[in-house]
Amino acid sequence: MKSKAIGLIAGNGKLPLMFAQAAKAKGLRVHAVAHRGETDPELSHHVDSLKWVRVGQLKAIAKALRTHGVEKAVMAGGIGRVRAFTQARPDWGALKLAASLKSLRDDGMLRAIAGYFEGHGIAIGSATELLQEVLAPRGHLAGPRLTVAQERDVALGFEVAGKLGEADVGQTVVVKDGVVLAVEAIEGTDETILRAGRLRGKGAVVVKRTKPKQDLRFDLPAIGPKTLDVMREAGAAVLAFEAGKTVVLDAEELVAKARQHKVTLWGATP
Repeated sequence: MKSKAIGLIAGNGKLPLMFAQAAKAKGLRVHAVAHRGETDPELSHHVDSLKWVRVGQLKAIAKALRTHGVEKAVMAGGIGRVRAFTQARPDWGALKLAASLKSLRDDGMLRAIAGYFEGHGIAIGSATELLQEVLAPRGHLAGPRLTVAQERDVALGFEVAGKLGEADVGQTVVVKDGVVLAVEAIEGTDETILRAGRLRGKGAVVVKRTKPKQDLRFDLPAIGPKTLDVMREAGAAVLAFEAGKTVVLDAEELVAKARQHKVTLWGATP
């Protein structure tokens, strides 16, 4: 009997590759659609088929998946916001979808994109269904224990990130000594952290959390060794993240780096 097919709508980062490997290990045929300038070409070695598209080509994605009989797919990995804003090449499907939206903010747009694919017979699931082990645990993972002042900064960061998420703007906030140094907008997490560092970021607390009404099938916050590299450049001391809803990439390397550089990793519930 043929193995079941699953679609992979791949963005950037390591999550698409991790999903493809997990799906293949489960005996699934993986048919992927990758975005030029975003997706790692290495993905081609781990899937049964790969179609390259430009950001915004929704009709082309649906056609590629349906060609292979895909009835369920996941959206794994992000699309750089600046690239999406400045270099998208929307096809007719995307243009029709955009015209129907009241806002182009992240979560609403992703829900609408998922709805577009479902309208073409492709159900959208969560990449973490096959990757439960990548979700962040609760509690202290590495680095020094939080001070009382840092605990207050974490709490403030989660509160502000929640308000930011209610507006469907971003997921990252940087705090120090009760002062919000930076909030994430179109520039993304790394630039948010670096911007805080240029102010008074030495010893700052970085907080990442989901938006309060976020669709957990896509765009979960993600952390990895690169996040720590950026934090070191900015002088930040604590990375706090939402347990159970944050994707941890290269967990062993992340924890090892945090211990080496005395950066605190803390999984919490808002």
